[in-house]
Amino acid sequence: QVQLVESGGGSVQPGGSLRLSCAASGSRFSTYVMGWYRQAPGKQRELVATMPNGTTTNYADSVKGRFTISRDNVKNTVYLQMNSLKPEDTAVYYCNADIPWGTTMFRYWGQGTQVTVSS
Repeated sequence: QVQLVESGGGSVQPGGSLRLSCAASGSRFSTYVMGWYRQAPGKQRELVATMPNGTTTNYADSVKGRFTISRDNVKNTVYLQMNSLKPEDTAVYYCNADIPWGTTMFRYWGQGTQVTVSS
């Protein structure tokens, strides 16, 4: 069982910054496809960013140029640096790990961390 523990959420004013962290258990972190998703009140969970390896990154159009995903394979941790935050970014943010096991891909989720952007 893979555990994903998130931290770094909180409240910030528009234009501010937050850095989310997600620490993963296991010894095969370098094989995990890591990502961040978010779910705002009354909306479906949506993709924010993914990092399938140490170099490739993908972002939702709504966060491009403002958010940066990164990973540290030694610390088994993925980060989401969020700059120029907007009220529309308010949501519960979930860390995600897609883990290959044989021919099967298993999906794991963190517990979620609240990000609130308001004046």
